[in-house]
Amino acid sequence: MYLKRKWMSWKYPFLLLFGVGLSSVGDWIYLIALNLIILDMTGSPLAVAMLYILKPAAVLVTNFLAGGMIDRLHQRNLMVRLDILRAILIALLPLFSSIWGIYVLVLFINMAGSVFATTSMVYITKLVPSGSRKQFNSLRSLVDSGGFLIGPAIAGMLFLIGSPWMAIYINAVTFLASGLIMLCLPELRKTPKAQSDRKLLSFELVKSDWKVVYKFSRNYFYVMAVYLLFGLMMVMAAALDSLEAAFSKEVLSLSDATYGFLVSIAGAGIACGAVVNTLTVRKLSTQVMIGAGSLMVSGGYIIYAFSSTFNTAAVGFFILSFSLAFANTGFHTFYQSNIPIDVMGRVGSVYGLLEAVCIICAKAAFGVAAQLISIQSVVIAGSFLMLSTTVILWLVSFQSAKRIAHAFVK
Repeated sequence: MYLKRKWMSWKYPFLLLFGVGLSSVGDWIYLIALNLIILDMTGSPLAVAMLYILKPAAVLVTNFLAGGMIDRLHQRNLMVRLDILRAILIALLPLFSSIWGIYVLVLFINMAGSVFATTSMVYITKLVPSGSRKQFNSLRSLVDSGGFLIGPAIAGMLFLIGSPWMAIYINAVTFLASGLIMLCLPELRKTPKAQSDRKLLSFELVKSDWKVVYKFSRNYFYVMAVYLLFGLMMVMAAALDSLEAAFSKEVLSLSDATYGFLVSIAGAGIACGAVVNTLTVRKLSTQVMIGAGSLMVSGGYIIYAFSSTFNTAAVGFFILSFSLAFANTGFHTFYQSNIPIDVMGRVGSVYGLLEAVCIICAKAAFGVAAQLISIQSVVIAGSFLMLSTTVILWLVSFQSAKRIAHAFVK
């Protein structure tokens, strides 16, 4: 009887995890295949780098308007449509022979992915009871790490028996399957609101939504301080990651094969961290996971920044990737527990927009600084900036945490 009740309470969350897992595997197949296709078409590493700029660019395009739409529509139905849309757009990629045509299509795919990410956060918060969210988030980290390991392996096998274009078609199928799985989930809509698409995209409504986010941020400064500090840490991580390949080549003097092995060690760290996180999640508080996890991430970057050999860099990579599972699980649980569901889409979209702007600016600044000074100096400076951010995050995440949580419950 206990097992039956347990299964019934976790049936839909497990179904959602399966759909997310399929998308995660598909994302890695798609990313690796597309990198090879663009490189084969152009022979230019810069053309490949453009793919990574399109992701934050997509956030800039969509998140200005998406929040209000996410909060007002059926999130389940929106997720299904976005998965099917991504499947169709990815299946159309092989029909384009122009590099700019592919870029435009990839931008639209990333736009759909950006809206999906925010929508899924709102839906997960509705679907999973508050007492189970931390465990669900730890399982999601495990699923994502599995995608990180399984996706490239599947892509490699597909390249052996076919071509990168074949991998693209397989990826379209994974998104279609994910959409069909999402269709089996409940809608979880409390009170339907009849609003036309035109009304959802009106200037007055968008202006009103931004005012709601501003008012919430002002009234709950502590919550948004944690949100902003964690976001700043991720901005620093994205900027440092953009110099990773150049650092490995110029500072560590690694070959392509050795650099690939270094990335594999990071993948192993993510997987190990996700497994340990899943096993210990019930014993750790959300604040410990955010604070200690983030501090260990910055510590891993510092070890990596000061490394001059492969072994030291590998230790840094493993520590930062291992710790990321704890930091992400803690942050997602904090986010779901402290931001009301009815404004979660708008808050996530607005702050996601700000984060995307910061990522683009930080990557550009780090790239220019690396050209003018040296790559290692920039990576060291960025790592210490991240460390100072995570120390403050550690202190803020513990300050009045219980009082704030009780305030939201009331």
